[in-house]
Amino acid sequence: MKTHQDIYEKIRAVAVVPVVAIDSVDAALPLADALIAGGLPVAEITFRTPAAADIIKLLTKQRPELLLGAGTLLNVDDLKRAKSCGAEFAVAPCLDPDVVKTAMKIDLPFAPGVMTPTDIEQALSLGVTKLKFFPAEAAGGIKFLESISAPYKHLGARFIPTGGINAGNMTEYLRSDVVLAVGGTWVAKRDDIAAGNWSRITDNCRQIRSVLSAGHN
Repeated sequence: MKTHQDIYEKIRAVAVVPVVAIDSVDAALPLADALIAGGLPVAEITFRTPAAADIIKLLTKQRPELLLGAGTLLNVDDLKRAKSCGAEFAVAPCLDPDVVKTAMKIDLPFAPGVMTPTDIEQALSLGVTKLKFFPAEAAGGIKFLESISAPYKHLGARFIPTGGINAGNMTEYLRSDVVLAVGGTWVAKRDDIAAGNWSRITDNCRQIRSVLSAGHN
């Protein structure tokens, strides 16, 4: 059984987590295959669509090699649904103490969203050190993140920035030792998924792997 450390080590190794809003269960397997073929076997399936839970359940059974997370978990009920469907990690744009405590209780690796030193301190006080920095670019980018996280670095705080991350700026984030990985919607855009542009998604993944293998991570 994978431990929390195992999950976060795998996230660190892939470095880029596709943040995916997918509307149809029928598109789930082709999407998974496109990500795997591109060398990026991970996805954060956001709970912004009614199909999210069913998609996670399907992919857990049919594509076990894909590391599956659930995103946009705004309440305890969605968190529990994500766990029951087979999500291996979970992410939220905000920090809700009840959701954090429930994630610990049900043993689901969970990165709540933070944007300020106060948020970081609250997360650390709840025992969480893996945090989503959101919205990364709008909040001030990597320089802002490094500034606000500096007092907490020795406590093990590490971040997964999302929001405005793309192929052009991802390496700037990934060079920072406070960044565990980055997340972004550009890898598998909702429109490309709806149109079945699987080769484009695979190409995006391959481009990412090429950049990372060149030593930018």
